[in-house]
Amino acid sequence: MKRNGLSKAINLVLVGTLAGGLAACGGGGSGSSGSVGASGNAEGTSVGAVTGFGSVYVNGTRFATDGSVSSDDGIEREGQLEKGMVLKIKGDWDERGQGQADAVFYDDTLRGPLVAATWDATASTGQLELLGQVVVLNNQTVFRGATPVELAAAPANYRVRVSGWRLDDGSFRASFVGARLLGSDFDDVNEAELEGVVQNLDAQLQTFTINGFTVDYTSAVADDDFSLDQLENGLAVEVEGQLNADGDVLLAEEIDDEDDLFDDNDDVEISGDIYDFDASARTFRINGVLVQLNAETEFDDISEGSLQDGVFVKVEGDFRNNTLLAEEVEGREGDAELDGIIQQIDLDNELLVVSGVRVQLTANTLIDDDDSDNDLRNRVDDINAFSVGDYVEVEGRQRTDHLEAFTIEREDSDEDDNFELEARIDAISDTSLTVMNLEILLNGFSVAGLQVGDEAEVEYDQTIGGEYVLTANPEN
Repeated sequence: MKRNGLSKAINLVLVGTLAGGLAACGGGGSGSSGSVGASGNAEGTSVGAVTGFGSVYVNGTRFATDGSVSSDDGIEREGQLEKGMVLKIKGDWDERGQGQADAVFYDDTLRGPLVAATWDATASTGQLELLGQVVVLNNQTVFRGATPVELAAAPANYRVRVSGWRLDDGSFRASFVGARLLGSDFDDVNEAELEGVVQNLDAQLQTFTINGFTVDYTSAVADDDFSLDQLENGLAVEVEGQLNADGDVLLAEEIDDEDDLFDDNDDVEISGDIYDFDASARTFRINGVLVQLNAETEFDDISEGSLQDGVFVKVEGDFRNNTLLAEEVEGREGDAELDGIIQQIDLDNELLVVSGVRVQLTANTLIDDDDSDNDLRNRVDDINAFSVGDYVEVEGRQRTDHLEAFTIEREDSDEDDNFELEARIDAISDTSLTVMNLEILLNGFSVAGLQVGDEAEVEYDQTIGGEYVLTANPEN
């Protein structure tokens, strides 16, 4: 699929349609319509990336808030948050996608001067390097302050803040990257922030490393209920402080462990990348949280046999004795992509028709713009801004007759007149193939070697008569 390399969205699986969601959503920080039903409530902590505002959408729930944010990173108000930032929300929520936030927390995953950056605009992949850490970028990363093309062209000109998930090899996958030119800051007290696993601890010299980057904790204090005496190799920590003159040592001012995401006996939901997967023990970790599967664990849009390091999931369950006992694991990896033109809009049902394919928006759909710094602050405005004729890129999960949108991005223009669809083929005949209830005529092109169920990349167009026709041989 062709990509322009600008701001992209987070790959989040949809939880369900917001019936009448446009009418229910309020603006700004406090949500008058965020009341939670009396039955089926969860009360605890939700950790996930922001997909929209009015108030804040996280893990498929619209959390009504009072507009305040707790953070050590210079963010105090909801208006300072950006889509893609990973939040911790304490409150309650129901199965209808409505919740009430008692408190909203934000914490940078990494923050500091950029050392190196790459970006492949064709594949929409790349990486950043800061504080000795590797940060993976892809077409699901949201960029603000600079595009990935600009970062790759002159990395030494920028400081960045990264919000994302730790991967199995100790690197990170960025959900959000915010950039500032050197000389400007993020209104944070500390210049740099680093999180990861303690290695090479030297209690006498008061140093350790995180993925090879040295931390000097001589002048550090422990945050919250953590003690520096608890430092040990293998412990996941977050460190804030200043860089030395050479930029190769983090002079720690505050250190905290990562085991304080949840309270004991919390109802919990968290989304992120699996690492430390152990099939025999039926355990894995997400951002330092140990997840335990059991006979009662339910699986939605994923099977237990498909679990492995690097797979993006959402887990719901009870947090007990520093372990998340999983009640449900939901697959959050998309399996279909669509580039095309909006032909119809049904605002009441949050449904679009894009190049003949029905596209369903939900509370977990992240809507982004080609212009990385002109993002609408309210989900109502996001949806109302769609117009017939807009060119969009959609990623999501393929259903029988529609595409559930995980991400949708408005683009300024297309490179050619063709539509593109990557998805499983539902039917093949002598004259056409069908994908998500869209019949596309072969138009003289060949589908040799393709079978029903194969994933294929299809280029097609619409004739004056309204039929959809192939413009190239499909590829699998």
